[in-house]
Amino acid sequence: MVNSRQIPGWLARQYPFTPRSFATAQGARLSYLDEGPRADEAVLMLHGNPTWSFYYRNLVRELVPTLRCIAPDHIGMGLSEKPGDYDYTLATRIADIEALVASLGLKRVHLVVHDWGGAIGFGFAARHPELIGRLVILNTAAFASERIPARIALCKLPFVGPLLVRGFNGFAWPATWMAMHRRCLTPEEKSGYLFPYGSWSARVAVSAFVRDIPLSPAHPSWATLNAAEAGLAHFEDRPALIVWGGRDFCFNDSFLARWRELFPAARCERIADAGHYVLEDAAEEVIPLIREHLLK
Repeated sequence: MVNSRQIPGWLARQYPFTPRSFATAQGARLSYLDEGPRADEAVLMLHGNPTWSFYYRNLVRELVPTLRCIAPDHIGMGLSEKPGDYDYTLATRIADIEALVASLGLKRVHLVVHDWGGAIGFGFAARHPELIGRLVILNTAAFASERIPARIALCKLPFVGPLLVRGFNGFAWPATWMAMHRRCLTPEEKSGYLFPYGSWSARVAVSAFVRDIPLSPAHPSWATLNAAEAGLAHFEDRPALIVWGGRDFCFNDSFLARWRELFPAARCERIADAGHYVLEDAAEEVIPLIREHLLK
């Protein structure tokens, strides 16, 4: 695991934080940001694959004058430890977040979720609905779907998938341009996203995340995802903001339509020309929307 003293200067200029560490039940070291005023209420920002807390860096900087911000790197991702033998499943990822939140003594949690952070975040929320406050949903899902883009399905294949994802960095690297549409990442931003994933061993969880996408009831994580989906009914009355990049090749408008069915009272802002990394691609629009929603 990279600690704060090993963060190179060029990255620290974009990510000017001091990460903390937490030991999960399986003994792995989880890196997380804990920024802003000390309080038992916090914004919990959960990333997906292949991002890390770097995705939320600008949102954290915007919110910390008034709100405590918690942004973990899931095990195997970002600056967290990357063990080769970890149980990289949805159930374990939910349990890791559950244990982290408990260790911090939080009594109110506002969720910001993106990509697989949606399933993880709402999986946690379903177990602790009494803790959950406001919701921010960014190009994600927390419900079962049999739809998968062909390029991601290819990365799920035995032998071929690990060779592409771990051997050729064929998931994290293409995401630096495929997940954007309105603009291109700068070289420094692109390097920031790729920094944790520089070798075969460092990409273990990127590959595991892809394999853990459940597409049928036979998959080990299908029941866990269904439990997260069932729990969504608890949150129909919570203030919710949906911000959606309309040019997402993966979480497309069919997923947005499902969220609007689940949370009909939510404020929904679809940004037609933003990609999957909507918070990055349209930061000048998205960050003020989230700030306004969380500070109401």
